[in-house]
This record gives sequence, C-alpha cells and structure tokens, in this order.
Amino acid sequence: MFSSKNLPKGLLRLLVALLAVLSFAFTEAGAQEKVGAGAADTIIVHAKIYTLNDKQPWAEALAIKADKILAVGSDKDIQAYRGSLTKIVDAGGHLLLPGFEDCHIHFMDGSLGLVEVDLNGASSVAEIQRRVKVYAASHPKEPWITGMGWTYPTFGPAALPDKKILDEVVPDRPVYLVAFDGHSSWANSKALAMAGISKQTPDPANGKIIRDANGEATGALKESAGDLVATLMPKPTREERLAALRKGIHEANQFGLTRVHSAGQDFEYLDLYDELRRKGELTLRFYVAYFLNPPELRGEDLEKIEQARRTYHDDWISGGVVKTMLDGVVEAHTAAMLTPYSDDPSQSGKLFWEPAKYKAAVTELDRRGLQIFTHAIGDLAVRTALDAYEGAARTNQTKDARPRIEHIETISAEDIPRFGKLGVIASVQPLHLYPDEDTLDIWARNAGPERAQRAWSFHSIEEHGGRLAFGSDWPVVTLNPWTGIETGITRKTAQGKPEGGFVPGEAVSLEDAIKAYTLGAAFAGRREKQEGSLEPGKLADLIMVNQDLFKIEPEEIGKTEVLLTMVGGRAVYESPEWKKVSDGR
Repeated sequence: MFSSKNLPKGLLRLLVALLAVLSFAFTEAGAQEKVGAGAADTIIVHAKIYTLNDKQPWAEALAIKADKILAVGSDKDIQAYRGSLTKIVDAGGHLLLPGFEDCHIHFMDGSLGLVEVDLNGASSVAEIQRRVKVYAASHPKEPWITGMGWTYPTFGPAALPDKKILDEVVPDRPVYLVAFDGHSSWANSKALAMAGISKQTPDPANGKIIRDANGEATGALKESAGDLVATLMPKPTREERLAALRKGIHEANQFGLTRVHSAGQDFEYLDLYDELRRKGELTLRFYVAYFLNPPELRGEDLEKIEQARRTYHDDWISGGVVKTMLDGVVEAHTAAMLTPYSDDPSQSGKLFWEPAKYKAAVTELDRRGLQIFTHAIGDLAVRTALDAYEGAARTNQTKDARPRIEHIETISAEDIPRFGKLGVIASVQPLHLYPDEDTLDIWARNAGPERAQRAWSFHSIEEHGGRLAFGSDWPVVTLNPWTGIETGITRKTAQGKPEGGFVPGEAVSLEDAIKAYTLGAAFAGRREKQEGSLEPGKLADLIMVNQDLFKIEPEEIGKTEVLLTMVGGRAVYESPEWKKVSDGR
C-alpha cells in the first residue's frame, strides 16, 4: 500500500509542489472555460437604458449573447460578461430603448410608394400638378403615373379632386393617385377611359364613383371604386418588389423599427420576405395578417390562413392573424356612425359586413385561436367589433385572445370601458389625429362637436383598463414613430396649433407613448415574453437615440434621430453621426 511516510522528505516536498501547480492549472483552465462560455458577444456600456422592465426600470449597460440579451445592469456588473472576443460599444451616455414595433402597416405598398409620386405635404393644387408633371417628365417610359398622399382640404369645400386637374399636366398617360388615408383615389380621364367608367357604370359594393351634374365621373373614387382603375395598372415584377422591400426595410431600421405588424396586402408576398430571410437580408421582423374581404368567411380563406400559420411561426416571420374592415373613413363619410354625420344628415356611413356574418366569422376565427384585427373608425363600427369579440369569447370560452380594433377615431362614451373589460387591444395611430386642416376642418366638421370631444380617446381607453398599441398605417403617414409620439403627447401640430392641443384630455404621457410602441406593441402581437423590453432572455432588439426624451420638451421629440438600431444583437442601422463616433473619428 502506498504511503507518503515511506518517501524521502525532499521528494515529498517536490510532489506537493507539483500537485499544487497542477491543481492551479486545472482550476485556471476551468475558470477560463467558464468565462469563455458565458462571455458576451457584445457589451454596451455608459448608456442611459430605459428597460420597460418594472423590476429594473433603468440601467447603465447590457450584455448580448447570440441574438438574446444576456444581462442588464450597471457598468460594473456587466464587466463580468466581458471576454477576450467581446465587442464593447460605448454609448457615451445616450438613451437606449427597446426596439420599436409599428402595430399597423402596409409594408409592400409603402415600400413601392418610395419610388412613386409622393404627394405628402402638397397643400395646393399647383404643387400637386408640379410634382406629377416632374415625375412624368423624369419617367417617360412609365406606362402609368401612380402615387399617394393627397389630402381633402386641398380641394376646398368639395374636399374631392377632379380629373381635369390631372388632364392639364398628363393627358396622354393614365394617372392614378391615392389619398393619404388610402380610402379615396383620383384618376385622370385617360385612366377612367381605360377602366371603361361611364355614366352607365354602377357603383361597386362598398364603393362610390363621384359624378358631376351630368352623371359623368369626376375622377374621384371612394373606397372600392378605386379598384376599377387600380386593377388595370401593371403589376411590379418580383425583382422590383424585392428591391422596393429592401428600401422599405432600410427606412424602417433607420427610424428605429425592429418589428412591424402588417395589416393587409403583404400576406400574398410572404415568399418574398422569406427569400430575403434566406439570403440574410431580412433585418426587420414581420407579423403578417391575412386580409379577409367581406361579405363572409369562406373555406378557402381558412385554408390560406392555416397554411401560413403552419409555415411561418418564428421570430422573423409569423402568421396566425387575420385583418378585416368594418367601415371606411370620416372624411369621405364612409365610416359607419351610430347617428348621421353633422355636416350631412343624409349620410351615416355603412358597415362593410352584415353584422351577423361578421360576428360568425369572428367567432370561428377566435375558436381556431387566430388573432383578429378589425378596422373600425366610426362609433357604430367600433361597437359592432366589440359586440362580436364579446360574443366570440362567450361562445368559445376563450381567454386572453387579445383581439384588436384598429384606428378607433370615434367612439361612444359607453363603449370606452369595454376595451379593458373585454381584453380588446386598441391599436391606434397617433399621427392620424394630427390637428391640421384635414382634422380640424374636414374630420371634426363631419363628425360633429359631440363626437369630436371623444376624438382618438387614447387616455380614456387606457384609464379604463384598456391597452394601447401604437402604429403608423404607413404609407398613410410617415413610418417615423417619433412624430407619432410627439403628436400623441402634445396633440398639436409642429407649429403648436391648436393652443392647448386638440382634445387635450386624451393626451398620453411620454412613458405610455414609448410603451405603446414597445412592450404594449409586443403584447398586442402576443410576443411580450420574447420582446418589447430590455431584460435577460429576450431578443436583443434595441435602439440608441441622439437625445434624451426624458429631458427635452415634448415639442422636440419629433426631431429625434436614431443613432443605432440592433435586431437580434446585430447592428442593422448606424447613422453617419454614430459611425464617426464608433470608428473613432
């Protein structure tokens, strides 16, 4: 039997020393292996981090491993996750926020619009004519001139345009321009002729051809009447669509968006988004709704919806959601109201669905566990959607289904508490209330003073337990969320009008506005466990901005610029200003 007593003292001391060296070596190797396995890929330090995590609202630093957040804490705490290969990002005291999510967007349309006539901000007929003429001259081979962004007040009390305005600048090619809200369109004589629109052409379902005293089409087309012309336009090629999507995604990342919720028109192009993902070019996450057309839910609809849910269900592209429309817009008198319009008592709008068929569709979709987005702007449409959601939950005994109503521009006082009671999410777009001439002179006039006092009731819905989720409705308004946040807080124009704000009692706080674009948006997309706040285990989707929103005046928020956008731990956008800093120049 071996015994140390039998060894000479010198040899024993040598063995003890050797064992100590080996023990230290093994311990050090084990420690290095542990540090290597737990080391972060990226660490951001010296930041002012607003986490949206109630247990840790503020922090200085965070660590990222692969596409997830590893740790959040002080600069000192996060140093423990530093390894030899860890990239260190010095935020220089800048504000860091969770990545923003746009809860209502038409991404393909918006992306294609980046290469069409842009009429946003064109406040006169002359300016519209100038932009159309310039575009036509610079695109001589384009068979059609298309664009978007005109507003109703541009055309005076009538609030609708005439084909003659376009004929004066482009008489030889068809022109088709969509209003800023997407619910009215405008065609020149060439386009109307190509569509065969004459005195005898009947109005389509859920649409109206505007006519003059002689019965001739004026060129203004409401709702689905625009499809009579739009269906004739040449369809972009696959490569043209992919190129447009790349531009749109870059635009979104530049504004700090890391996910968008598509509210229709993108579903049929899911394969294009998937192609970008396979090529490593997808730097924006997508939640894509199937657009369900009235008048009923059909078997073929369900097949397409279920197929998409089976195919797309990861962190980048996911389905399992349905969007439909109950009505139109206030400006065009197509939003469905409980009582007649103030400016024209002969009109009260109408529902695009028969209520019984809509409720049946909602009940079946809810039974299948599919989330539902319903466009509802008029107070009758909002009530109809709430009734349908309440009935579906009662019939199916579903819990936490999170059905959504999109827009909610008008609402009856008694329906406000129902959002919180029923667990219905208010998916709203703060820039839609921007109190310019369209809102104050057209929208408020049509809705009337009684309804206008509850215009875009963000605060009241939230105060009664409802959840808010913010979006843009791009290309109806800009993709830029910062102007939306400013409008939601101030309810004023950039010029500070009206004094005191438009229905100021419905303004939200800065904290609530940020939440509606982050954690509230993630909740609205059933992904609050994976994203929406900066805490360990969640996706490393975050943004760094050039000014501290908590220290500036609310009227300055719209000027915010994004310095850095990260999606899944990867920098997908860096501003020129930030690149200079990060490059050490």
